Amino acid sequence: MVASIGLFAGVSFMVMLIIAVLLFTGTHLVHAFAPGFRQSMIDRIGEKPWRGLFSLVALAEFVFLVFAFGQARQSGIVLYTPPFWMAHITILLMLIAMICLAASFFPPGKIARIAKHPMVLSVKIWALAHLLANGEAASVILFAGILIWAVILRISLARRERAGLLTRKPFASARYDAYAFILGIVLWGLFIWKLHVWLIGVPIQFAA
Repeated sequence: MVASIGLFAGVSFMVMLIIAVLLFTGTHLVHAFAPGFRQSMIDRIGEKPWRGLFSLVALAEFVFLVFAFGQARQSGIVLYTPPFWMAHITILLMLIAMICLAASFFPPGKIARIAKHPMVLSVKIWALAHLLANGEAASVILFAGILIWAVILRISLARRERAGLLTRKPFASARYDAYAFILGIVLWGLFIWKLHVWLIGVPIQFAA
């Protein structure tokens, strides 16, 4: 009886997590798939109020997502167990993700020219890396959902570029790649050192 109640609670939290992922990712696809709705809201209430409303909704959904993930993780449901050496691949992929993320902060260099959308690529690598390292059901739902969202967003951006609705910034200088490498390595080191524990609550474990 107790086991049945625990299983029901675990499944309920998983459903709540799925809803949270869909809400969070869906909201961040409004600009890509419903530009008419976005523009109509701007026309109705103004651009600044729309941005404020969107930010509040996104923040509320993020809080809900964090809460749902925390509850779902307690279920202990495991879908697969990654091999011990996968931790090293994950950490290496996270370095690449951090460099791509850093590249999105600077004017375009060669990294941005190759990646086209370095922040989106960073999210995809980040999500894939965590899927490789985590086999709990909650982690799979969260990171698979974010990976799917990033893939859909990338496809949408490519379509908008082909339609002439979006133009990427031209190449600026290769020195920004050096800045991206330095900042990315620093961020990567900080996450390995303490930031992952402080922000996520889970220490990074190196395989023996």
